[in-house]
Amino acid sequence: MNDRELDIADYNQFRQFLEHQCGIVLGENKMYLVKSRLGPLMNKFSIDSLSELVRRSMAISERALRSAVLDAMTTNETLWFRDVYPFELLKTKLFPEFANLKRPLKIWSAASSSGQEAYSIAMSLLEFKQKNPGALSHGIQVVGTDISNKVLAQSKEAVYDGLSLARGLSDERKKRFFEPADDNKMQVKKEVSSMVSFRHLNLLDSYSLLGKFDIIFCRNVLIYFSPDVKKKILAQFRGSLNPDGYLILGASESISGLSEDYSMIRCNPGIIYQRKN
Repeated sequence: MNDRELDIADYNQFRQFLEHQCGIVLGENKMYLVKSRLGPLMNKFSIDSLSELVRRSMAISERALRSAVLDAMTTNETLWFRDVYPFELLKTKLFPEFANLKRPLKIWSAASSSGQEAYSIAMSLLEFKQKNPGALSHGIQVVGTDISNKVLAQSKEAVYDGLSLARGLSDERKKRFFEPADDNKMQVKKEVSSMVSFRHLNLLDSYSLLGKFDIIFCRNVLIYFSPDVKKKILAQFRGSLNPDGYLILGASESISGLSEDYSMIRCNPGIIYQRKN
C-alpha cells in the first residue's frame, strides 16, 4: 500500500475518533479530505505512513500529534464579511435595536477560524457608529472561539497576507481598517482589534465560562455535526444568550426539527433566530 494511502479500517476508526473529540462527522466518501489534510504532517512528525500517523494520533500519549491532527481537520477557510447580509443586518436591524444599551454589546463568533468574522463584526460596528455617533456608546465586546490553537494564534496576531486580504475586503475597508506590517502583510488596526478577544473552545464542551451574549454567530459550522450534537449545541447556545438574544447561522443552515428554543425571523435577505424566553 502507498505510504499516503489509508486503510479503510483505520479510516473508519479515525471517523469515530474525530466525532468523539470534536463532533465532526466524516462521511464514508471523505477519505480524500483526511489524506490531503494529514499528508503534510507525515514529514513534520517523521512518520512513514498515513495509516501509522492516524493510529498514533488516537493514542492519549501523542498529545502534540493529536493536537496537530485536530488542527488540520477542523481548520476551514473563511473570508471577510462572508455572505455580506449578516453584517448588513447588524447595521440595519440589530445594532439599532441595541443602540441605547447601557453596557457593551456582547457578540460571540463561534468557530471563528482565523479571525475574519470576528474582525468583520467589529468593523461593522465602526461603520455603524460613523453614521450613528451616539448609538452603542459603550461599544461592543466580540469573543471569537475555535478548537484550533493554530488559527487562534493567527487571529490574535491579526496579521494577514495578500491572499487573505483579497477574500471579501474592499479597497476602502483595507485602507480604513488595516496598516502595513512586515513581509508585505497588513495588520488590523488597534481601533478594530481592541474590541475583539479570542479563546480556545470545543463546542462539545461547556460554554459557562464565556458568560452571556446578545448575539451569537455560528455560521457554516452545524453542517459538520450529527443531529444529536446539533441539538446539544443549540440548547447550549440558548443558555448562553441573554433574553431576546439572537443566533445567526449560515445561509444554508436550519434549526427545523432540532430546537424549539428560538423564533425564526425572516429578514430581507436572510433568516435569524431569536431566543424564546
